[in-house]
Amino acid sequence: MAKWNINTGRKVTGGKIHLHRKKRRFQRTSLPLLTKLGKEKKRIDRRRGGIEKVRFVGTEFANVIDPKTNKTKKVKILDILKNEANPQYVRRSIITKGTIIKTELGEAKVVSRPSQHGLINATILEKEKT
Repeated sequence: MAKWNINTGRKVTGGKIHLHRKKRRFQRTSLPLLTKLGKEKKRIDRRRGGIEKVRFVGTEFANVIDPKTNKTKKVKILDILKNEANPQYVRRSIITKGTIIKTELGEAKVVSRPSQHGLINATILEKEKT
């Protein structure tokens, strides 16, 4: 079933808005794709204007940037520690922007959108000194 990015036909107060036309094909949106930790798998979607969007369905590696040395390294993701978007995503092993992941280099925060960009970029978090 398609999702639509159009006016619902209701005001904030609950009153009815009389729509001036029917739905159009360009007003469709895609369903959310949740990138999971696991075997690497990509999906290519054709977008409007012939643009192809690479989307991650599953992944096991991330490009981790060390802010001190400004070097990037491709490392394996070991575990998902925290997800601010939804606590249930940690149990389901879903990676979104802002997720704290455990890698071979230490804890890192995802700064890219895996389901939109087709890659995972992360930055190493510095440990707090007490």
